[in-house]
Amino acid sequence: MIATTAFEEAAKAQGKALGFDPAIVYVPHPIQDRTDAEIRAIADQALVPVLEMITAA
Repeated sequence: MIATTAFEEAAKAQGKALGFDPAIVYVPHPIQDRTDAEIRAIADQALVPVLEMITAA
């Protein structure tokens, strides 16, 4: 899953409550008011961690 850093504690708490430890890549918060260039930069920075997450054994 991909989430912004503002939701990190909530994601950890929900995972713990459900007994589930999902793979998560956190990106900077907020997203909604970013320019296209900023979103592309965030996506570029997240690409390697996401690929590593989905290809992990």
